[in-house]
Amino acid sequence: MRQNDGVSFTSSPLKIRLSQTPAFQLTGTRHLAFQLIDSLRNRFNNVKHHLTQFNVSAQSELGVRSSTRRSPLLCFASVSLAAEKQSIGRSPLLYSASLSLTQPDSTESTQDGHLATAGRYGEDRVLVGEVLVRNKDGDELERKDLEMEALNALKACGANSALTAWEIQEDVDRIIDSGYFSSCTPVAVDSRDGIRLVFQVEPNQELRGLVCEGANVLPSKFLENAFRDGHGKVVNLKRLDQVISSINGWYMDRGLLGLVYGVDIFSGGIIRLKVAESEVNDISVHFLDRKTGEPTKGKTKHATILRQLTTKKGQVYSRLQGKRDVDAISAMGLMDVSILPQSAGDAGKVDLIMNVVERPSGRFSAGAGISSGITSDLLSGLFGSFAYSERNLFGKNQKLNVSLERGQIDSTFRINYTDPWIEGNDKQTSRTITVQNSRSSGTLVHGNQHDNSSLSIGHVTAGVEFSRPLRPKWSGTAGLFFQRSGAHDEKRNPLIKDFYGSPLTASGKLCDDMLLAKVECVYPGSGNKGSSMFIINMEQGLPVLPDWLYFNRVNARASKSVKLGPACLLLRLSGGHVVGNFPPHEAFAIGGTNSVRGYKEGAVGSGRSYVVGSSEVSLKMLGPVEGVIFSDYGHDLWSGPNVPGNPAGARNKCGSGYGYGIGIRLNSPLGLLRLEYAFNDRFAKRLHFAFGNPK
Repeated sequence: MRQNDGVSFTSSPLKIRLSQTPAFQLTGTRHLAFQLIDSLRNRFNNVKHHLTQFNVSAQSELGVRSSTRRSPLLCFASVSLAAEKQSIGRSPLLYSASLSLTQPDSTESTQDGHLATAGRYGEDRVLVGEVLVRNKDGDELERKDLEMEALNALKACGANSALTAWEIQEDVDRIIDSGYFSSCTPVAVDSRDGIRLVFQVEPNQELRGLVCEGANVLPSKFLENAFRDGHGKVVNLKRLDQVISSINGWYMDRGLLGLVYGVDIFSGGIIRLKVAESEVNDISVHFLDRKTGEPTKGKTKHATILRQLTTKKGQVYSRLQGKRDVDAISAMGLMDVSILPQSAGDAGKVDLIMNVVERPSGRFSAGAGISSGITSDLLSGLFGSFAYSERNLFGKNQKLNVSLERGQIDSTFRINYTDPWIEGNDKQTSRTITVQNSRSSGTLVHGNQHDNSSLSIGHVTAGVEFSRPLRPKWSGTAGLFFQRSGAHDEKRNPLIKDFYGSPLTASGKLCDDMLLAKVECVYPGSGNKGSSMFIINMEQGLPVLPDWLYFNRVNARASKSVKLGPACLLLRLSGGHVVGNFPPHEAFAIGGTNSVRGYKEGAVGSGRSYVVGSSEVSLKMLGPVEGVIFSDYGHDLWSGPNVPGNPAGARNKCGSGYGYGIGIRLNSPLGLLRLEYAFNDRFAKRLHFAFGNPK
């Protein structure tokens, strides 16, 4: 079979690597395609006009013909009239196939009677009698499935069809675009039945191995799963496209600056992926003036800010992690901050610039409230407060609070110093030192005296406690406190017994001294609908001296909220137990605004043990106002008589009871305001007013 002397086809497969770009800059490749088109146009302008099979209009049309796929791997195919060779620069295009038709003479007659007819835009057509797919040596392909892939890709070329070079080139594009072949050369062979068009293809190699360079955080398991189905099979560039997109998507989903920037396929079927991951080169802090935005000198130590960051030098930068860092710094309450990544001098690295605007850290405040321990009228429970706080002591985010609360019965003077992160500790441990002198109502357990006078319980407390995160959303606290407590009448005279003869101290002295070791574990939840909360704490009295109290007290609280359409169901459960020698006024009081509503404070019972359950259904009504329906139940677990002096039995407390009712709540600038009207199981009614969420 002799080759047709009138028409010949040649191809030049070209492999070009992905251009190297910083991982955090995703640049397009469209301008590279235009460069290639311009190169082809220049080539065609130099073609001699003696070619007869293709006229000038066809040259212009063929000179700009190109096709690309928008993906990390692009198969590029072009058709051109053969002329001088052109060079194509580096681009993200991996594969290119070009087709040129040459005519050795300028004869306008057809050869062997194979008539060429006018095609699109005046382009001549060539009658093709047979279309075959062969390997680059002209032999049949060993794998028939690949031959079928190539044949199925053909749209224009078929037996007994009149084709233009444009249509042949489009089918070359389609074969290459199938992804299974690295090159495709159309060759015309003269036969008795006419021109036989043979597409000589070179299949890709079978995948035998994978090498990934530069991927430090990308899990190897992810790569194994991505390439597992293709192992031992012919590499499909379209499938490889998808894998690379999934790798880039993995980085994007996690906010990481990473990207596949190069792919090589070596003999033997080894694929090498080149990945760029942008590492953090340096982190700097810039203070800006709040009014002018100009650089200024900040009060906060740089180390105090930087220790809040989970992003460290040398690790791959994550935008999501950067957002968490901004939230952590903002939670300090001292400043507004933004983090700007900028390209570092080294390729593939970033510098983080932190712009910080500090807020005023010291302030005075005043307020008012209502004590929950008042069983008579609300006015007697009113108190005022005054406080000074410094939130950035020594520029280290250390906090000092001095506060005074004063009412007709309750009063508290407190000095509180907190270091939220002890210097040199890598577990984010905080330390709090507290000195407090307080006086609170004793009516929760002991009620009023026979002359309707009230007694109060005084506490002097000093101690230190340490807190630290235990695991996500869990925190723990441990502390040691010295406490002295005693009872007084309205004239501040010390009392040892109440009107019923029940003791008011555990030691029988005017005051009880105790050294308390405290341990607490907290799961605060998210605060959203459907979240949970859990708190458990334990106090152990240590008898360092013979007359110091020795007891153990455990208390736990839990809550769960569930969204029910427009409404929300809140369930709460609390309970506790105490053993040992403890003051009677420290017994668990049941009943009241934050316990069993419908009863006065402590009116249900007071015991060594207790359990209280509550359920609420709330519904948004208008703006910040919501309505609520609730029910509560409490029980002292028959432990009231075990309290020294049995104050509950002396006052005929029932030991158990329930209440139910309705209420409205208002989210105000002062906090949550609660107004609730409740009924109890003894047919009594009571109005409750309070600030804040129920405890």
